[in-house]
Amino acid sequence: MKILNLYAGIGGNRKFWGDEHDITAVENEQYIADVYAALYPNDTVVVADAHQYLLDHYKEFDFIWSSPPCPTHSRMRLSLVKSKPVYPDMKLYEEILFLKHFYKGIWVAENVTPYYEPLTKPTAIIDRHYVWSSHPLNNVNFPREYSGRITDQSKETLAGAYGITLPQGTKNQRKLLRNAVDPKFGAYIFAELVQHYE
Repeated sequence: MKILNLYAGIGGNRKFWGDEHDITAVENEQYIADVYAALYPNDTVVVADAHQYLLDHYKEFDFIWSSPPCPTHSRMRLSLVKSKPVYPDMKLYEEILFLKHFYKGIWVAENVTPYYEPLTKPTAIIDRHYVWSSHPLNNVNFPREYSGRITDQSKETLAGAYGITLPQGTKNQRKLLRNAVDPKFGAYIFAELVQHYE
């Protein structure tokens, strides 16, 4: 199966997908892409704008996972009273609508629970994530340590919980791990959707 992993980060969502698939990861930061490549040397890693890459290459893949950045949607945005308000990044909804209406394969887009009513109804709510997908999913509450709900947010605790060992000398380790999709969450979604692959 050909898989496109957009906004790949360090590949938390991809950890339990195995190595039998042809996976292309798109990440716009070179140093983050380098970490991903070190963790998943069999994957093709592209340093590019994931939003544009989707538009240009979606027909080449059987399965697409999109995890656009969440800071402009997060409920934390409302609590940042000292920061300047920003527009929500509408790439999330652009991609959901695009995939829903123009892509014929299996797809999923995920983001944190937003501070507003979502503009299009999610397929499922899985712990603190809204998930939109090509096929039905069940609402699931993972145990507390899953899906970014780890109380101790140190890089050591996150790395241990996710089972991800970052390469020596990786900068911004805590941030990269905090931004990673929990591998168990990624495995659950992947297993639920991949069964629809023909």
